[in-house]
Amino acid sequence: MPDGPRTIVTNTTPLIALAVATDGLEILRTLYDRVIVPLEVAEEIHAIGTNAPGVKAFDDATWLERLDKPAVLTPYLRNSLDRGEASVIQNALDLQIPLVCIDESVGRRVARLSGVTLTGSIGVLIKARNLGYPVSIPQAIERMREHGIWLSAEVVRYALAQQA
Repeated sequence: MPDGPRTIVTNTTPLIALAVATDGLEILRTLYDRVIVPLEVAEEIHAIGTNAPGVKAFDDATWLERLDKPAVLTPYLRNSLDRGEASVIQNALDLQIPLVCIDESVGRRVARLSGVTLTGSIGVLIKARNLGYPVSIPQAIERMREHGIWLSAEVVRYALAQQA
């Protein structure tokens, strides 16, 4: 049984990254009992177009808990981040969910400052692999890159070091 929080609030980029890295979002379903997607995140995913990478996987994942009301953002979050990241953090705070999934560095910094624990798409992949989920970290990274998902050299080095 996976350890740690069993509920997560996720942002747009990790959903797309995980979908292209693993051909779907089942990895999230395996690791968490509840995967919450703020309305703003769902809107961002659909705004990129129905044929964009990850959109079909998102639409097919009917088990995702999609929120149907916009987050009421604090002025700090509204002025610091884009709507998706801000709504992820705000919903986590409002629903008292300790874990968020955000990839962008500014969003990660604001999440830490807001007192929530965070992971990102690479962290999800590593956790899944460590728990026995059949995922190749090098292949996942390559698939992300092929779909234009940028990963810093530091993140790639860290992820590949976890393979050993």
